[in-house]
Amino acid sequence: MLKKVLLLLAIGTAIPAVAQVGGRATYQFLNLVSSTRQAALGGKNITNYDYDPTQGMYNPAAINPEMDNQLALNYANYIGDVNYGTASYAYLWDRRTQVLHTGITYINYGAFDGYDENGEPTESFSGGEVALSFGHARNIAFTNFHVGGNVKFISSKLEQYTSFGVAADIGLMYVYEDWDLHITAVARNLGTQITPYENTYEKLPFEVLFGISQTLQNIPIRWHFTLENLQTWNIAFANPNRDEIDLEGNTTSEDINFIDNAFRHMIVGIELFPESGFNLRLGYNLRRAEELRIIDQRSFAGLTGGFSIKLNKLRLSYAYSRFNSAATTSTFGLNINLQ
Repeated sequence: MLKKVLLLLAIGTAIPAVAQVGGRATYQFLNLVSSTRQAALGGKNITNYDYDPTQGMYNPAAINPEMDNQLALNYANYIGDVNYGTASYAYLWDRRTQVLHTGITYINYGAFDGYDENGEPTESFSGGEVALSFGHARNIAFTNFHVGGNVKFISSKLEQYTSFGVAADIGLMYVYEDWDLHITAVARNLGTQITPYENTYEKLPFEVLFGISQTLQNIPIRWHFTLENLQTWNIAFANPNRDEIDLEGNTTSEDINFIDNAFRHMIVGIELFPESGFNLRLGYNLRRAEELRIIDQRSFAGLTGGFSIKLNKLRLSYAYSRFNSAATTSTFGLNINLQ
């Protein structure tokens, strides 16, 4: 029993980015960011429509011909001993009109010391999860709309417990080239466990997102705006550490209002020189900033940043994500043009 407790505590600590909507479903790793670009733009960015095949893992409507023969690899040194990464690839077929996409996401929770009910040491154990996805998208004839879907096969092992599941993503994207405007919506992780860890079937981390982005005219800046977790309006919570006690000993809890909830759905980001061989990226995740804010201390929680540089057929990228003064993450990416 203690093994289960230790593992659950470790996993809960390792994934602060999904704090208030986490814990309600299994396979939470499916909603971690999939690339350095996403990470640098605040996380869960879904509006890019270009060469990067990693975008198709989060929003299948973004799968497009520019991804042809592009291979993307991403690795994140997460919190503690947790590591995770992604790999994705896209290929044009059928007279170069249809795009097939595949991707893999894995997470390794590291090693844990095991103890029995008497506190005596036992064998160490580990945990890890992986998801393999296959996706396809196509243009809706005579329109600027694109629709796509992913199917994901999921395997999870936590200590001696294993589980298998299947899920799907559905995305719709509007691309208006004259304004370089992208508007999109995605429903992610529609699915079920095929085999539960024990006897109880758990929900998958279903999520609905909406995003919009545009490159400014005559200015080399692309702005991004994302709304996350639209399937659940009330994702804010009253932090007991912010309770106020008056002189008579009466306690007043933190007031969570409509505006508080609205802001916690928002992620904003900008890319400087988005079309060039070198670009800079900045982002701000409002929910992460509020939930992980340390009282009476400037922790800069929620801030993200990064860059990418193109070297011939290689594009190297890096992202830095700050959760609080004690927890940061670095993400590294490599995009290879195999043409």
